[in-house]
Amino acid sequence: MVEHIIDAHSHLWLRQDTKVDGKEIRTLHNGRSIFLGEEVQMLPPFMIDGVNSAEVFLSNMNYAQVSAAVVVQEIIDGNQNAYLRDVQSRYPDRFFTMGMTEFRYGSDYLQGARDVIAQGFRGLAIPGHRLLSVPTSADESHFETLHLNSDRMMSLFKLLEEHDMILSMCLADDESQIREMAEVIQECRRLKVAIGHFGMVTTPSFRSQVLLAREGENVMIESGGITWLYNSEFYPYPSAVRSIREAADLVGMNRLMWGSDYPRTITAITYRMSYDFVLKSTELTDVEKSQFLGANAMAFYGFKNLPSLPYIKNMSE
Repeated sequence: MVEHIIDAHSHLWLRQDTKVDGKEIRTLHNGRSIFLGEEVQMLPPFMIDGVNSAEVFLSNMNYAQVSAAVVVQEIIDGNQNAYLRDVQSRYPDRFFTMGMTEFRYGSDYLQGARDVIAQGFRGLAIPGHRLLSVPTSADESHFETLHLNSDRMMSLFKLLEEHDMILSMCLADDESQIREMAEVIQECRRLKVAIGHFGMVTTPSFRSQVLLAREGENVMIESGGITWLYNSEFYPYPSAVRSIREAADLVGMNRLMWGSDYPRTITAITYRMSYDFVLKSTELTDVEKSQFLGANAMAFYGFKNLPSLPYIKNMSE
């Protein structure tokens, strides 16, 4: 019996309007966006205004019986700090929102992290894979690599540790950041770290990313995007279930959390489908399902006062 389901990796935005690697990302209509120069279905087509709001997400959560969600950020959506502060204040029992700081164009990202803390966020999201090639000027003519174990980056991580912040970290899909991240974990023993995208499960770095959970007792692996990574296989994602089983065998089910990567993934499947393939699996025990789908995230993020959401029958049933 899963008492509460918690989504450990989701996204919200009012509008996408940014550039990454010199390419435009911009909200259009009917759920579409210009994404790195290509028109794509970013949202389900019924979200016609392109607004990926907390209210629409809550409706999806209530229908799918998801009690709470962690909202992370990525630069492809633009900085959503102002909106996510508002979401956190209006729905404190349903959302844990992450702030974001700018690393590009010579920005003072350490001061940016201080600002995130001062704004009342309890977590910081870093798309670590973007740090391998960071433009240092607005014309993007020069780039640098920001190493996670550099003195300045380590100062950022220690700042987060000092303020009891939670770090959401997505890593490159190769081995280039594994040793550096291990150093961060070892140096900042009290820092809570959630490694995103289930360690890029379909890439060669999967096992190395998962094994980072052995480097410190406050490190978790969350599965945001796992249905995207196994999209070619599609529902009910038997390989994804086997990967969850493999990760649990490596570090223990108590170090794993479910995440949906909402809303990007629900252009292909419904929100409920992003987790019920786990519920229906025969390869995991009921206790393991309860840990993975909610109990671990509840303890890690400190959720309290979660609602009990009854199942509402579909009209077509």
